[in-house]
Amino acid sequence: MVAVAVGCLVAAVVSAAAPAGAQDPFEEPRRLMVDQQLRRRGIKQTELLQAMQVVPRHLFVPERVRPEAYVDEPLPLGPGEEALLQPYMTALMIELLQLDGTQKVLEVGTGTGYDAAVLSKLAREVYTIEINPERGAKARERLASLGFDNVHVRIGDGNEGWRDHAPFDAIILTAAPEEPPPKLVDQLKVDGRMVVAVGAGPFQQLTLLVKTPAGLKRHRIDPVRMSPMSTERE
Repeated sequence: MVAVAVGCLVAAVVSAAAPAGAQDPFEEPRRLMVDQQLRRRGIKQTELLQAMQVVPRHLFVPERVRPEAYVDEPLPLGPGEEALLQPYMTALMIELLQLDGTQKVLEVGTGTGYDAAVLSKLAREVYTIEINPERGAKARERLASLGFDNVHVRIGDGNEGWRDHAPFDAIILTAAPEEPPPKLVDQLKVDGRMVVAVGAGPFQQLTLLVKTPAGLKRHRIDPVRMSPMSTERE
């Protein structure tokens, strides 16, 4: 029910941005993205598929690359910029969190704000951290203008987490550390889930961590390729 309500809001925002009487020109590419890139590759969570059907991904990328916003590959955003994760990777990582609309989620690596927007439809509150001040400010403005009111953006080092709002039911990292940052593990609730690509080489291991009273259980998912995680000390 929550997902449908937010989906209607996003659809209204997209319609408002188009000329009167015009249809969203990206509606069909979004439908094909969900059907061909997500469902066919095993993404099953209904609410997640609905979220990615309505979130206007093209509004989270520079205008010059909007025609490629729904392609099945990482989307380069510009010189010196990290690429936007391919839609399937966004969906896979979020599905592993098993969100049902009640959780408080921490995202490390806001980027353009797209993944946070998708998360916002599946979580009660989303707290997202971006290390690049200019990128974080733009994401905050974009999310607010599109009506994603349950997303909170902070500029800072994601390795530190967001202790003022911890503990979190789920944590997701969109860049790869060599190992899960200890402060993030500390800020994860018992029975909480963390999705992170771990490794220092050109390829990393996408990993699901489940926090138990006895420690962390690690589940290896797939080899992936992500940008390395940055810190303010670099």
